[in-house]
Amino acid sequence: MSLIIRRAEPKDAGLVHRFIVKLAEYEKLSHEVEASENDIADNLFGDNRKVFCEIAELEGEPVGFALWFYTFSTFQGRHGIWLEDLFVEPEARGKGIGKALLAHLARRCIDEGLGRFEWWVLDWNEPSIEFYKSQGAVMQDEWTVCRVSGTDLAALAGKS
Repeated sequence: MSLIIRRAEPKDAGLVHRFIVKLAEYEKLSHEVEASENDIADNLFGDNRKVFCEIAELEGEPVGFALWFYTFSTFQGRHGIWLEDLFVEPEARGKGIGKALLAHLARRCIDEGLGRFEWWVLDWNEPSIEFYKSQGAVMQDEWTVCRVSGTDLAALAGKS
C-alpha cells in the first residue's frame, strides 16, 4: 500500500471543498456548509492564509484530508494545532489513513515545539470517538463550546 501525505496545492481547492461537503453529509450538517470552492481557494492559498491542509493519497488517488490552523495556549505560553476537519473516504477507512494524517500533524507539533494538538468530535460519533481514544486523545468533557454567528454576531459587534 502506497500512502502519501502531502500539503494541499491550489489545484486541490475543488477536492478540499468536495471533502468538506462529504464530511458535512456524514455529520448530518450539510445545511451548515456555506463555503464555496472559491472561499476554500482564497483561504488556503491566498495572500493572507491562516489555515492549512494536508491531502492523503492512497495509490496516487486522494482519499482524505486534514484541515488545520495554529492556536495559542496562554496557559502553556505556546502555540498548538487545531484540527478543524479530518475526513477519509468510506471505502478507504480501516487502512490507517486517518491515523497517518493524525501522526503527520502530531509530528509537526513535535518538530515545531508546539504544546497541543486538539479537535472536536461530535458526541454521537462513537466510531470516531473510539478511534481518537485509541490514538491517545483524551475527551475534554468539562468544556462547553460557545458560538456566536449570523445576526447575533453582528449584534454583539454593535453592527446590527
